[in-house]
Amino acid sequence: MPHSYPNVILAGYLAGAQDYLPIAAQIRAQGKEALVVPLQWWEWLPTVGGRSIAPILVKLDATVKQAKQQFGTERVNIIAHSAGGWIARIYLGDQPYYGQVWQGRSHVAQLVCLGTPQRSLEPWTVKNLGFVNDTYPEAFYDDVDYVCVAGNAVTGAKNWLNLSQWLAYSSYELTIGTGQASGDGITPITAAHLQGATNLTIDGVYHSPRSGTWYGTPAVLSQWAAYLK
Repeated sequence: MPHSYPNVILAGYLAGAQDYLPIAAQIRAQGKEALVVPLQWWEWLPTVGGRSIAPILVKLDATVKQAKQQFGTERVNIIAHSAGGWIARIYLGDQPYYGQVWQGRSHVAQLVCLGTPQRSLEPWTVKNLGFVNDTYPEAFYDDVDYVCVAGNAVTGAKNWLNLSQWLAYSSYELTIGTGQASGDGITPITAAHLQGATNLTIDGVYHSPRSGTWYGTPAVLSQWAAYLK
């Protein structure tokens, strides 16, 4: 039996696997196994506008099963960034989503969500996120360990002199109805946490790898990776 579960890393919305290869490398450097779901950014295009995210679930399922076979384990951890977190919550589930039941919880020991908007008021996410939160509210499954990580880097404000604050205000308002909140510049802290999960908030962490310090920055990764099963 291996020392730890292998880790399957799922990209955020409209992101490809390339941005997450450094995370996999850092996890391997800790003596743990890691695979990145092999997505290209354009593979998200069929899901745009609130359509089914089944194409992403197919790739996630294949990578989970590959990891189980490759590393000889019964279960894996999923590390999911941004929208990948709530997509993984669909994968865990035992109810039909667009006619298919994924039953991923039988394969998954732990779900680690990084900057995931677990709830949102955005019109193009309401259908899918509504399904998630109506069917599998909060940290739904007792046999899956949920870890939700939020960044605390930007307080939203209508400040024309500070673009990051203005963009954060707009994003937070779309997500929770008010822009006067704190978060990673995209996801407010209150939307990133789930009741019943291990909820972490890390100061100075931005949503995207192009923003500087983010969830995959080594000093940040070491904080949430300490919780990997």
